[in-house]
Amino acid sequence: MRRLLLLAPLLLFTAGCGMVPSSEDEATDAAREVARKAGERLYGQRPRTAEEVGLSASGIDGVEVLRVTGTSTHDGDGIDVVVRTSASAYNGWLDPEEVAVRRCFAVRVSPKSEWREAPRDVDCPDGPPLTFAPPPEPPRLPYEELRAKLPRVPEGGRVDDAEVRRRLAALDLDPAIRTEVKADSGRVGVLLSVEGNGFDAQDCLLARVGPGVAEVGKPQEMEGLDPISAPAYSGTGRAAAATDT
Repeated sequence: MRRLLLLAPLLLFTAGCGMVPSSEDEATDAAREVARKAGERLYGQRPRTAEEVGLSASGIDGVEVLRVTGTSTHDGDGIDVVVRTSASAYNGWLDPEEVAVRRCFAVRVSPKSEWREAPRDVDCPDGPPLTFAPPPEPPRLPYEELRAKLPRVPEGGRVDDAEVRRRLAALDLDPAIRTEVKADSGRVGVLLSVEGNGFDAQDCLLARVGPGVAEVGKPQEMEGLDPISAPAYSGTGRAAAATDT
């Protein structure tokens, strides 16, 4: 009986060893955490194509994109991205050497997905990581051209908004540049904008024409101007829906 009592603590300790995770398990958990954080980076309500999601995922440190399925984040179940991550761990009790693993996980990108949704363990597809072409550069906003085209109205004169529109049309702007024009109280405001990518500030160019005034500038350069100077600019880097094109 005395011998059994002496062995009991040792038996309990031995049983507890079965609960200690191996280095491979710890490394796998760490690799899964990299994939989960990638899912956080990709999470959002803005509609995106599979190409956009794949490009975003491929730019995340420690992530390789092996497969992208779906067409849009807002179609059906959204987009599934299979990513490969790696991690290592060392447990001196169980493993004499550090263990490194490479694992694959599926990350869902959809407005229906949950914040910090856990990635699914999947088999790694064959083949090298996917590559994605960068998006085209947005068109340049024509600062100098717009400044040269704006009509000059003398003090006491009257601004013709139709003339301002004609001069804007003569610039032959890139179709990606949105044009808004608003006339009020004898002055005309112009906003040229290029749609942003949902993360960076939207590129905008403001102008106003009035008796003795013809100004062009970026929003930060035009601070203090009344709303006619920025017909639909809210100061947040986004423009409202165009009222005139």
